[in-house]
Amino acid sequence: MPAHPGAGRPAVRAIRAWTIRRWPLWELPHRLAVAVLVVEVTAVGLVVATASRMPLPGTLELLHAALLAGLGILHTETAMGVERLRRRVMVGNHANLSSVWTFAGALVLPPVCAAVVAVVVHLHIWARTGRPRVPLYRSVYSAATIVLACLGAAAVVGLLGSGPDPLAAAGVPGITLALLVYTSINTGLVAGAIAMSAPQPDLVRVLGRWDDNLLEIATLSLGALTAVALVLNPWLVLLALPPLVVLHRAVLVQHLEEAASIDGKTGLLNAVAWHEQAERLLQRSSPADGPRGVLVLDLDHFKAVNDTHGHLAGDQVLAAVAGALRAEVRERDLVGRFGGEEFVVLLAGPPAGDAAELEAVAERIRTRVARLRVEIPTPDGPLSVSGLTVSIGVAVAPAEGADLRTLLQVADTALYAAKRAGRNVVRTGTSPGIPRQAGEQAPGTGWMVDAE
Repeated sequence: MPAHPGAGRPAVRAIRAWTIRRWPLWELPHRLAVAVLVVEVTAVGLVVATASRMPLPGTLELLHAALLAGLGILHTETAMGVERLRRRVMVGNHANLSSVWTFAGALVLPPVCAAVVAVVVHLHIWARTGRPRVPLYRSVYSAATIVLACLGAAAVVGLLGSGPDPLAAAGVPGITLALLVYTSINTGLVAGAIAMSAPQPDLVRVLGRWDDNLLEIATLSLGALTAVALVLNPWLVLLALPPLVVLHRAVLVQHLEEAASIDGKTGLLNAVAWHEQAERLLQRSSPADGPRGVLVLDLDHFKAVNDTHGHLAGDQVLAAVAGALRAEVRERDLVGRFGGEEFVVLLAGPPAGDAAELEAVAERIRTRVARLRVEIPTPDGPLSVSGLTVSIGVAVAPAEGADLRTLLQVADTALYAAKRAGRNVVRTGTSPGIPRQAGEQAPGTGWMVDAE
């Protein structure tokens, strides 16, 4: 007896509903998920509104759009191996070199065609190099931000340019303004999402590093040249592909160098890179520079954080502690992670034999870590981790200089003295050449100094 045509529909609808509820998008904090959907709906709405009031694109415009989309796909296929490796080793935000094609489309194509090129190129990149590491909702959001950026840049060209060749009418000022609008919209929307998703966002994480932003400007400039070439002679656009592939490889070399020296969880120098740079700084130091000091820090009872909240929460706690360290030292000081929950800092020192400045820095770090409150988003709501403490050992280099190994041994011995003293304290060891009496109190700190 044949089944009723609608007999299986409730089960099918239930499966579909269950699948939608399992989308990774819903694992985001509520306000972030709403913001992502608002941006995507806005992009779709603006494209539909623009398409409804503009004439259908001509044959030449469709050919130009197909050429840019095809070159974007060819570019991805050519640099696919490099791009996959780059995504694995990169630290921080990902500068998208496909802006060459999307920005060129924004300058010379009708807005709807430019939006289609952006979606095709970006989703192809995700399909070929992003899966499964990058969730689909993130790629869709990124495509929506690029579509909005393209619409903004196209609006600038449309307002400043007129006649049969709007790009030529807009000129260099118009192209420059369109570039600024494009990068401002894209960067602003991406930075907003990062700021909402990060428990304790810092400026570098939100806006990216200066060299990454320069790379984006350079990519958009190449896109502007590609647009000009497309207007003059479409075959000239092919000349943009070789330098773009070379640029991919040059950027990969930079990321590989960073991956070899940067700790992925905290963004600090790893142990090997810290040792190498610290040795160079000590060797270059002159009497005018003054001696240097070393701090060795250990996060107290960190295993309890991992056991209670999980390793992902522990990683975010380590990143927050690393941010506290960077905030309390100068840019020229070296901050590194030795592994586990141990950190190390090489500080530019005070006059010979005077440890007060280094001890004050260590005490500020200890206080700042004790005040940390790390907010961690989870499917069950935000999780707050507080009550963190850190024990710190300090070693001051003598005026005549000391090797790094000796300084680390002294600081490490002082760290164990801090652990024996009950943790969440600072202890200072004495390097050879800096006499100090046992039990002498460091000026202005209120705690005792152990002589080694």
